[in-house]
Amino acid sequence: MAEILVIAEQRRGELAAASLECIAAAVELKQSGGQSVVACIIAQNPESYVALLSVAGVDEVITVTSVEAEFQSDIFAETLQALIEQRQPGLVLVPHSIDAWGYAPALAVRGQYGFASDVFGIRYDGDDLVATRAAYAEKVHVEIDFPGRQIVLLTVRGNTWKQVEESGNPQITEFAMPAITKRSNHETFLEPASGGGVDITQAEFMLSIGRGIDEEDNVEQFAELAESMEFTLGCSRPIADNGWLPKYRQVGQSGKTVSSCSIYLALGISGSVQHMAGMKHVPNIIAVNTDPEASIFSIARYGVVADIFDIAEELENHFD
Repeated sequence: MAEILVIAEQRRGELAAASLECIAAAVELKQSGGQSVVACIIAQNPESYVALLSVAGVDEVITVTSVEAEFQSDIFAETLQALIEQRQPGLVLVPHSIDAWGYAPALAVRGQYGFASDVFGIRYDGDDLVATRAAYAEKVHVEIDFPGRQIVLLTVRGNTWKQVEESGNPQITEFAMPAITKRSNHETFLEPASGGGVDITQAEFMLSIGRGIDEEDNVEQFAELAESMEFTLGCSRPIADNGWLPKYRQVGQSGKTVSSCSIYLALGISGSVQHMAGMKHVPNIIAVNTDPEASIFSIARYGVVADIFDIAEELENHFD
């Protein structure tokens, strides 16, 4: 079988943790398929990431020196197309991230590769690659194969594979970036609004609200409930997007991961893939939703099919 190529990501000089998770997925596949694992880093100073990428199971690290310090979709798409054409890997893994959304689908179309996004399972059935991802708002999991495709590109869901802790000694190779005509420029990063001392990533107990609260006027009721329970208030993306709560309270892939949380009370949250990426690791998830088929029940330790306002009233009575 051809090699597995992992595309690492960095931002502001920091290697993305999702890059090491992709490597872990590749190393796991290597154990069953016997392929070599190659990690590629595109950066202004790629050598500074080599040590971090040199974990057990990685056979080679490819460095690509970029003219830009930060991510540019044109640079990634054209550089990776040239690299893939040269290397002909059987499988390319990239993090399922906002950067990958900017180039991975276009790259797959250009190269006519097999493609699937947000996968959380990868295996070989004989010589055939099979990827697992969710469908229908996470209500079902589907297995996808790629008949007739010699190269497959997958974006890998974060917080799925445990990073490899042991160090390795891979071969280091340089790849020259091709001439590229950029169609965009990175200007600056826009910092999210200050949390005013609230850091949901460090909260031990979380009460999060979603679409089920119906309207903005109901937010205050749940904010008061969270305060009474001594829980930190969080929310799903629709609440933040509507401006009902500030962005720094959003849990999820485009928000924050509640890494220190031990109890997560989800009220009126259906359980989109993006939201669950920020909290599915919590050991005690309590979900309340009127929809018995809500995706969040698939990861909750305790699930209650009920009206969140009825539950909120009972909790208010208890904590008064």
